[in-house]
Amino acid sequence: MADQKKKIFIVDDDNMFCTMLSDHLEEQGNFDVVVFGTGEECLERLSDQPDAIILDYYLDANVPGAKNGLEILHIIHKTSPDLKVIMLSAQEHYGVALQTIAGGAVSYVIKDLKSFQEIDAILTES
Repeated sequence: MADQKKKIFIVDDDNMFCTMLSDHLEEQGNFDVVVFGTGEECLERLSDQPDAIILDYYLDANVPGAKNGLEILHIIHKTSPDLKVIMLSAQEHYGVALQTIAGGAVSYVIKDLKSFQEIDAILTES
């Protein structure tokens, strides 16, 4: 099969946003999407070798003691330095964006009306 679907992990504790983004990506027909509510769940499945991870910056809202996205990014970058990670957040602070890029993220996407198109562009670059 020449055109294999890319495996995308979405890590976000916002269920509605996860569902909308997952549906959006799967409708394109190019992606197999797996959704996780915590970064820890995602880390347990890294052996599934995703092509990219869309990782929310704030992940500790629903599960007490859960690591935030930046902590998860650092762990992913140590274990899989070539894995494409797209950080996602409602935060528009440049400091937060710079931290995530310095931590190994390929991009920082702000959750807004254009975020799905930005994610599409990043995922189809490679």
